[in-house]
Amino acid sequence: MSGLIIPYQGVFPDIAEDAFVAPNATIIGKVKIGAGSSIWFNTVLRGDVEAITVGERTSLQDGTIVHVTGGKYETHIGSDVLIGHKVLIHGATLEDGCFIGMSATVMDNVVVETGAMVAAGALVTPGQRVKKGELWAGVPAKMMRAMKPEEVELLPYGVGLYVNLGKEYQEYLEK
Repeated sequence: MSGLIIPYQGVFPDIAEDAFVAPNATIIGKVKIGAGSSIWFNTVLRGDVEAITVGERTSLQDGTIVHVTGGKYETHIGSDVLIGHKVLIHGATLEDGCFIGMSATVMDNVVVETGAMVAAGALVTPGQRVKKGELWAGVPAKMMRAMKPEEVELLPYGVGLYVNLGKEYQEYLEK
């Protein structure tokens, strides 16, 4: 493991031994990261005023920012979740096996259900629920259509790809 790992008020992040954390990722305070997950370059998880949890085999791509809303909303990211580059997640719940596209913003008290997809560049406003099998897009985001079977089938493939890529990087950096 590498990265900038910082305690906040005496609370250290809890990161699985086999999780990949890029050397310039920053993880602060009440953050828990599950086995096989990957936290890529320039990603920040700031668990200072509430907790952040990341399940197993989840990938947070380069430049992603994850924060919380003090006294109101923690951020929960499930297992087998794919999060694209430059995503902002704030006080939201991403259930197992969902997908968040590049440069999307997912705001306070949003729930993205298992098997749902948020398109690249979308802005999911506070309190929305993206239901299983739905693709949401736009600013503000709304349900655009049902996901296609081939989109649903690609999610597990992408999860496996990033688990393996994270292992490769971790092995290389440990040399």
